Amino acid sequence: MFTLSNQLVSRIPDKEPKQARSWRETVRISFHPRVISMLFLGFSAGLPLLLIFSSLSIWLREADVSRSTVTYFSWAALAYSFKFVWAPLVDRLPLPMLTRWLGRRRSWLLLAQLSIIGSLLFMAGNDPLDNLMMTAIGAIMLGFSSATQDVVIDAYRIEAVDNNWQAMMSSSYITGYRVGMLVAGAGTLKLASGFAGGEDGYHYMAWSLAYLCMAGMMGVGILTTLLIPEPNVDRQSSIAGVYSTQDYLRFLGLFVITVGVFVGGFVLLSTSVVSAKTALNSGPFIGFLVESVRILLCVFIALLTGRCLIGIELVSKQMVRETYIAPFTDFFSRYGKTALFILMLVGSYRVADIVMGVVANVFYSDMGFTKDQIANITKTFGLLMTIAGGFVGGVLTIRFGVLRILWVGALLAAVTNLLFALLAGMAPQSLMLAVVIAADNLSGGIATAAFIAYLSGLTNRAFTAMQYAIFSSLMTLLPKVLGGYSGSMVDALGYQTFFIVTAVMGLPVLALVSWIIRLERR
Repeated sequence: MFTLSNQLVSRIPDKEPKQARSWRETVRISFHPRVISMLFLGFSAGLPLLLIFSSLSIWLREADVSRSTVTYFSWAALAYSFKFVWAPLVDRLPLPMLTRWLGRRRSWLLLAQLSIIGSLLFMAGNDPLDNLMMTAIGAIMLGFSSATQDVVIDAYRIEAVDNNWQAMMSSSYITGYRVGMLVAGAGTLKLASGFAGGEDGYHYMAWSLAYLCMAGMMGVGILTTLLIPEPNVDRQSSIAGVYSTQDYLRFLGLFVITVGVFVGGFVLLSTSVVSAKTALNSGPFIGFLVESVRILLCVFIALLTGRCLIGIELVSKQMVRETYIAPFTDFFSRYGKTALFILMLVGSYRVADIVMGVVANVFYSDMGFTKDQIANITKTFGLLMTIAGGFVGGVLTIRFGVLRILWVGALLAAVTNLLFALLAGMAPQSLMLAVVIAADNLSGGIATAAFIAYLSGLTNRAFTAMQYAIFSSLMTLLPKVLGGYSGSMVDALGYQTFFIVTAVMGLPVLALVSWIIRLERR
């Protein structure tokens, strides 16, 4: 384990194992019921993701929705990037009857999973060819529900066992998550193809039945939630006050009002944004800046509204401080000035990977690969490579340390994007696609294993849900906002140049990790 010699560097989270474990002990831990349960919860968390991204993008593309509109649908998953806003509700608010029956974590987990099923049923009942808006609403509902499920599972994973078991819990979670993505990716494509009878063209009922099957697969998560025990965590140590039901309802009302103000402002400003883009004759970059100003303005108005409501004592000021302010002050007090650089690293680490990934399935389709080829190579074979990469990443992290493998993962993510640029300049070949997918998913598995270990180590158990939600939300916010413009970037630049640009996006990440490593070596 590394020894940090000065006060500034000691604030960097220490992720190295206290002592080496034998293979027998490692195998014993890997079959513990708590670890196995994370496999199934990971499956439940991974299933909805591709039903918003890749599988939905192919469905929309077959329904003759434009490429730029398809990539805009990736914004439906922005709930993952803003989940820290309602993560405190998961920590604070008890659910009527459910909390008394299942406990704080499991009650919210069951509610989120039932909401995911309802969202999938809603999407299956609406044809994007006839009502694209309803499909978009369903995608937003699915993003919000699945992001809430992620908040609860992350908190459960950290609270269910002590720190010495976190690496194994994360490894099991990642494996289940990838299996869930395989079922939602390759499984949905194969089901849609099978229900269509192998016929070419667009078949709404085939896609609808496929999404209904995915709703049924969420039964795995519900069954796991009902069987696992509630974590035994003393929450009173971080909660100074004891609040009444009326206090909780007022707190929920504050959240609903501020979110409503944000959404209302965002909708009302849409006409102004369109006018600004037209006046500026905007391309993708200017469009991104205009949308960023729009989001920031709406956030400011929502925060101002919330502050006014707190000022008139709609909710307890003490409750707001304990819920939203204390997790931030705790993090900055522990890491000091280094916290800013840590947050910059968290916010930019996956930018090259996510921006490229938004348009990946559209790229495969435009290149001429069939649904079966996409399912077999990019999903099934890709899953095996990702799991292998996760295992390799875990071993390398134990041997060389988290920060070094973070650097290696960032480098590999940039390099593998250049392989996609090479693939874009060739005729469609299954072998070359398999080589590119193997390299990309192996590197992604290595980076993910190290990154989750890093994020888990940043979290204080006194504020588990809130702090981890902040880190995981920040992790995807910038990449997903940029990813929404990936279709427009491809239209303007072409696939080869686009992939090269995404590779260059990874260079600042290498600089950030290198800077933190240099601090550690002092």
